[in-house]
Amino acid sequence: MSPTFHSLGIRNYRIYAMGGIVSNIGTWMGRVAQDWLVLTVLTSGSASALGIVTGLQFLPFLLLVPWAGMVADRVPNRRLLFMTQSALLVTALLLAVITALGVVQLWHVYAIALIQGVATAFDNPARQTFVSEMVDRDHLANAVALNSASFNIGRLVGPGVAGIVIAVVGIAPAMFVNAASFLFVLAALARMNVAELTPAPKSRGKGQIREGLRYVRGRPDIQLVMFLVFILGTFGMNFQVTMALMATQVFHKGPGEYGLLGSIMAIGSLSGALIAARRNHPRLRILLLALVGFTASTLLLSLAPSYWLFAVFLVPTGLASLTALTTANATVQLAVDPAMRGRVMALYMAIFMGGTPLGSPLIGWIGDAFGARWTIAIGTIMVGLSLVVVAIWTARTQNVAVSFQTQGRPRLRIAVNRPPSGIPTEPEAVK
Repeated sequence: MSPTFHSLGIRNYRIYAMGGIVSNIGTWMGRVAQDWLVLTVLTSGSASALGIVTGLQFLPFLLLVPWAGMVADRVPNRRLLFMTQSALLVTALLLAVITALGVVQLWHVYAIALIQGVATAFDNPARQTFVSEMVDRDHLANAVALNSASFNIGRLVGPGVAGIVIAVVGIAPAMFVNAASFLFVLAALARMNVAELTPAPKSRGKGQIREGLRYVRGRPDIQLVMFLVFILGTFGMNFQVTMALMATQVFHKGPGEYGLLGSIMAIGSLSGALIAARRNHPRLRILLLALVGFTASTLLLSLAPSYWLFAVFLVPTGLASLTALTTANATVQLAVDPAMRGRVMALYMAIFMGGTPLGSPLIGWIGDAFGARWTIAIGTIMVGLSLVVVAIWTARTQNVAVSFQTQGRPRLRIAVNRPPSGIPTEPEAVK
């Protein structure tokens, strides 16, 4: 089997991945339908309302992270995923029904978004740690990358299909498809061979939340990755808001063109995931270079003079953002003690996705106050500044030596002589 897809040779993971692709397509259809409902039916294009909806979906990540991680380390993850996926199915179906009946109000969307956020807060660390139960360490980085590929196949297909469905038959049918897609994940979980799973030891003692926090405090390598992910997630990864605003307010497009933007961005994201799947070992250098690429591509996005140039710049943006996220996720999963993985990954996802309740309302306010282009530019500025901070911190604390090789192929060499645990010790060469 191709090195890019070698994790699919494991039966349980193959079944899980197939169910995940269908579910991710449905999820992206549901997101586009929800955003279009808020922007065009329930409000008159309110960026603030859309930001609040997005923020409420991610607020529980901030509030529930200690308990979500503890539950993931205590409860069998397969059983926990049955519960969370069922809850997401019910809430998605409820929103579809009240939309179809024409009785939906903005507060209904707010309430359902918050409930879904609670379910997702427990779902995410369970899904992150469940990957390591289905595959061994040699397949883990590949499986993480393929999960990202599955997510971005959903992003590639879902928004475009949703745009067509909304334009032809309305918003509610797209929401019904989203609700039905959760059945495929539940079926995949039911079909697995439980005997082939290798769950980490479950601990039930007191003080587990404090133990998880102490563990992260003692790992500067994980802290560095989490800092970069927080900035990226809070200020840079608000495309659910920014693309909707650019499509409607700057380029004056309809649902079909809006949905197409998500699919175009997914071309770059899917490419990034498949490239990452070929790497056996994630590196800090790759993460930093990806963030540099993200900064440059989002700057071009914010300045794009036309709809089609904006769409073109979404491809490198998707490639850079997905490369950064996949590298960061695999780095943390491979570096962490298996017994602590649930709590650490819950904290990781809270830092990445939990920043959205802070960032999304701010991005929405910026869109209303200064215009849609600034909703993208703020991400460019903040991610760029985070790279400067990391460069200064690394130079001062990690004894970094920088040299420029002029003979042969020119390259910048960065040698870290006293790195934190888990970061490569050999010199890194940057073209």
